[in-house]
Amino acid sequence: MHHFLNKILERESEMPQKTKHTPMMQQYFSIKEKYPDCLLFYRLGDFYELFYDDAIEAARLLEITLTSRNKNAEDPIPMCGVPHHAAKEYIKTLIELGKKVAICEQLEDPKLTKGMVKRDVVQVLTPGTYTEYQAQNQNHYLVSILPLVGKRYALSYVDVSTGELKVTQLENLEEVRSECSSLLCREVVLVDSDVTEELRHLFTSMQILISTIEKDEINAEDCTDLVSELEDEASVRCVQNLLSYLKLTQKRSFSHLQKAQAYQSEFYLSMNYETKRNLELTMTIRSNQKHGSLFWFLDETQTAMGGRLLKQWLEKPLVLEGAIQKRHALVETLNQHYFERTDFIETLKRVYDLERIVGKVSFGTANARDLLQLKQTLSQVPIFKSIVDSLDSEAWSALGENLFDIPELYDLIDRAIDEDAPLTISDGNIIRSGYNATLDTYRDTMKHGKEWIASLQQQEREQTGISSLKISFNKVFGYYIEVTKSNLSKLDSSRYERKQTLANAERFITPELKEKETLILEAEEKSSALEYQLFVEVREQVKHYTAELQQLAKTVATIDVLQAFSVVSERYHLVKPTISMKNRRLWIEDGRHPVVEKVMGQSTYVPNSISMSPDEHILLITGPNMSGKSTYMRQLALCVILAQIGCFVPAKSATIPVFTKIFTRIGAADDLISGQSTFMVEMMETNHALRNADETSLLLFDEIGRGTATYDGMALAEAIITYIHEHLSAKVLFSTHYHELTRLSEKYADLRNVHVGAVEENGEVVFLHKVLEGPADKSYGIHVAKLAGLPTELLKNASTILNHLEAKGAANENSTFVEQVSLFEEEAETMPEWVRELKGLNLMSMTPMDAMNILYKWQQIEKGE
Repeated sequence: MHHFLNKILERESEMPQKTKHTPMMQQYFSIKEKYPDCLLFYRLGDFYELFYDDAIEAARLLEITLTSRNKNAEDPIPMCGVPHHAAKEYIKTLIELGKKVAICEQLEDPKLTKGMVKRDVVQVLTPGTYTEYQAQNQNHYLVSILPLVGKRYALSYVDVSTGELKVTQLENLEEVRSECSSLLCREVVLVDSDVTEELRHLFTSMQILISTIEKDEINAEDCTDLVSELEDEASVRCVQNLLSYLKLTQKRSFSHLQKAQAYQSEFYLSMNYETKRNLELTMTIRSNQKHGSLFWFLDETQTAMGGRLLKQWLEKPLVLEGAIQKRHALVETLNQHYFERTDFIETLKRVYDLERIVGKVSFGTANARDLLQLKQTLSQVPIFKSIVDSLDSEAWSALGENLFDIPELYDLIDRAIDEDAPLTISDGNIIRSGYNATLDTYRDTMKHGKEWIASLQQQEREQTGISSLKISFNKVFGYYIEVTKSNLSKLDSSRYERKQTLANAERFITPELKEKETLILEAEEKSSALEYQLFVEVREQVKHYTAELQQLAKTVATIDVLQAFSVVSERYHLVKPTISMKNRRLWIEDGRHPVVEKVMGQSTYVPNSISMSPDEHILLITGPNMSGKSTYMRQLALCVILAQIGCFVPAKSATIPVFTKIFTRIGAADDLISGQSTFMVEMMETNHALRNADETSLLLFDEIGRGTATYDGMALAEAIITYIHEHLSAKVLFSTHYHELTRLSEKYADLRNVHVGAVEENGEVVFLHKVLEGPADKSYGIHVAKLAGLPTELLKNASTILNHLEAKGAANENSTFVEQVSLFEEEAETMPEWVRELKGLNLMSMTPMDAMNILYKWQQIEKGE
């Protein structure tokens, strides 16, 4: 039993008889027992109350006052509460902190109930199902994991707000981690018996909430239709677990959920989480913000649906040549039809979030404004169709076949829902006049009744001679006649019945007013109830069009993304690439990094070409730090990704082979959670790339080996290049500051040297940011240190040491790398102590202050101090 309940039982056993719990608290305990992992929001009147450990935790997290129930008892009950009308913001805070909240409502009207009011949990809000706080252009996924034989896993996910439901199978835990990271998963569902220590550690380290479901809680029958298109048992079971958890927690209809679709990783360009993060596809590394990412560069979408689809395409670029070329053709057509594209943009601006409106209709939470937005969106469909027809394109015509305008649904909403309907659906004024004869009768009664009351007020003033007499209404006393106390003597006491006394006035009712009040209030009450009933009926009819509306939403979203591609292509001078799966030639003329260019401006950015023949597999890039080697490598990867999502690429011309996998080893960061150093992370990512790459892969290795001692790093870098040459035929860009490695081009025909140019002018280094053929002649490391602002004395000393080392290196110019290492080892006995110490330093892990301290120590030794 949960720790919370154990504490309650312990307290109860120690309590005197007089402090036994009330029936209400006993009801609370019986409900809380069913939801031990949730904060229980227990409805009491106008407040949600929390008790015991829930109260203590909620008070701390929400920064609200912790009080107690039965304060005078020997063991008072900790409690806190929030007003029900303001609960949404408090719940949002708790969900964002990774908590689950069970909403316990009163299921009966306390005024009409004798004894204890019936209560129960009506919904459990969790990080994976609560959709109130999510960004409009971002999906919100709940994930389910099912361990399979051989360390494999099935993974399914659902977006409750849009109905998207998908499932796949993954080869190992690393793929699970990568997929969950890409989905921005915040909650994962597992059968209780499937929670291994390995899975627990993974999701805890990723700050993903683990929710469990018991085997006997899985209801396969409710899922039959949604899993009907799945072919393997494991995928079916995984989806069943997900949907069973969804039903247990949400306790509502999910008629908008789409049939589960299986997808396989080989259908899309494979990139693990680190690769997507290194390439900054949807957010930047430094700030985790959209601004500065490839998504930011591309996002000219006009709708929330389009923004979400664009992000999905970025996460999963295509690998089928025909599918890629089809998207290119659609974008090219828009590029050739400026006015039609402009019409698309203007029409998209009048479109609302269909996917989420359909979700609200399914939940029963859609209001009149949502239905009016649906009507507004449907009114734009004929315009979309007209634009598609004017494009005179087979590809666009095929896309336009799924533009369903559904005139009968538009007509229903237009006839039923008033254009000025309020947000709330229980206060009336929702249904348009003329839609329902009974409702019109009630409204006519209310209208004429109020006109009669206005005339009665004028009549009473004339009869009594009291010009200040007024007839008013409130919810407590109904209609009444109010007269100031100074005028009471003018009233006929036989007609006026006193109703309420105020400080300066008296309120009365007359037989005529009471009769009319009954008619008006009865009409108002029946009118509100009927309006609500009629609205719910209309909303239920909308459900019948769920499939068509979801297909319409996908089509509109696709149009939105394609027009965004076209806008970006024209604005930034992108070109249509030639794509091929068979021909492995890579040629990008004057390619650019799209994001860097957008930030810097087109006139400032220096473009660079990338060329690799089918037989060339390794491009070894040398050049000074800060010169643009990393940008050059990322530029290629982003051009590949842009091409394979169907967009044009930033270049004068481009021929790009279709890649199925991209691996990166860029940047350096410790994995503190796993206790791994920078160099360990570097080696693990390198190992992952080398073991999983094939002939259709792209590998980007940036400064491999710099996380360890110089000779270790150089040896590893050369060994890695040799391994690639002997075992892989992938395309590899390998940047390094070890210019000694450039000699490998003499040994390996599939390796070519290029370098980022730099020149010295008056002792100052100037980076050209231009990639040139051949190896770099020097590293310019001390020049970079100077640009970073290191002390002059330190830089002079570093130059002296560099000259000394270069002199020794020149004497062994014709030796191999291994021979050079051996030579240094043989000379170790005769080396000065400071040279030996220098050899052992890991410069990449030192701070400038560390370097200054060491230089100062050597200087004192040389001075004999």
